Amino acid sequence: MSIVTQNATFTMRPIGRIRSPYTETSQIPKGPGAEHNAPGVLELLPELEAGLKDIEGFSHLYVLWVFDRVTDYDLVATPPVDPRPHGVFSTRSPRRPNPIGLTVVRLLRREGNKLHVSGVDMLDGTPFLDIKPYMSSVPAQELSRGWLAEAEARRRAKPV
Repeated sequence: MSIVTQNATFTMRPIGRIRSPYTETSQIPKGPGAEHNAPGVLELLPELEAGLKDIEGFSHLYVLWVFDRVTDYDLVATPPVDPRPHGVFSTRSPRRPNPIGLTVVRLLRREGNKLHVSGVDMLDGTPFLDIKPYMSSVPAQELSRGWLAEAEARRRAKPV
């Protein structure tokens, strides 16, 4: 994968593949109340295994990965939780100018170059670019969910 900027090109290569129960995007939970608890395995390339030293001490990990089956992008997306369109950068749409995904997973255990995790929302065989320990210094009371909080409130207020 190459990324071109005004002055430089960056080339990235997958550091591993994700093993997931999902083989089709329609299987991945989406929409209101969607929970991502599915088990998966991050299979790091064997030659990079030393980079996992001390990762076992973290409960959660960021996984940067590639939407490798997406071929185009949209700058406006209509997410499954809201009928209103939003800019792609305020959604988790896979149809992005740079097809990069970000997921937080729970680390269950490590076996050599394999990290057993829960919370995958990627297709089986998806390449990943990086793993980072989850760290946040933002207090929960300072977080805002933007348009998503508004869409959820409208959904709750809707008469049944």
